[in-house]
Amino acid sequence: MLEFLLSSDAIMALFTLTFLEIILGIDNIVFISIAANKLPEHQRNKATNIGLLFAMVQRIVLLFFVSFLISLSEPFFMYENSWLYLALSWQSIILFLGGLFLIYKSTSEIREKMETPSHDEDVVKGKKIKSLSQAIVQILLLDFIFSIDSILTAVGMTNGLSENHNYNLVLMIIAVVVSIVIMIVFANPIRKFIDTHPSIQMLGLAFLILIGFMLITEAAHLSRTSLFGNEVGAIPKGYLYFAIAFSLFIEFLNYKITKKKKG
Repeated sequence: MLEFLLSSDAIMALFTLTFLEIILGIDNIVFISIAANKLPEHQRNKATNIGLLFAMVQRIVLLFFVSFLISLSEPFFMYENSWLYLALSWQSIILFLGGLFLIYKSTSEIREKMETPSHDEDVVKGKKIKSLSQAIVQILLLDFIFSIDSILTAVGMTNGLSENHNYNLVLMIIAVVVSIVIMIVFANPIRKFIDTHPSIQMLGLAFLILIGFMLITEAAHLSRTSLFGNEVGAIPKGYLYFAIAFSLFIEFLNYKITKKKKG
């Protein structure tokens, strides 16, 4: 276990996944803050921290559930004709549907942020919250919605790193716990930074599109899909790491140039 966690692939996946979890958690922090701000001032910090802790617990529970489904790798349906061959398993189906969901969710989020950036916040603001228990229930529902793409991202970043699914599960749990702790400690500075640099969140959503495509190709690879005699291969995760690192480097250069112009 320790040897796997200290491997270069696991460390790279951990850093990348933690970064993405934080970026994906920004909206979660905003909505939790909106819900908490409807309470008396002395209860707001308590509601926010409880909400983030519940988010962590929910994601860990979902990770166990999704990891169990992904471990079901034995094919239960096979199809073959002159140009197509596939052997479906629950593992490949979950990865395929997860990839489609991530692509849909990220593209719709990008469109919404471009056209109606305050839509979701207005919906949350419109809900009546009169007590701490009501706020926590509302936060739990929001956490569950935001947990889905977070979990699928974790699966996409770690699936295939180790043949032992438990090792991948531990890596995902570490990333989720670290990201939630960082958000609890640095929630306000992170939110202000993202508000000042909204392109960072756009990059995070764009990365989800890449991860979605990677999940789809991995699903095709694991189901041994073959088109016209050519088997579909999985996209190496190194390509994804390079794309993320390169994009962040360009964003850093843009930040430095903009800062100099303002200075």
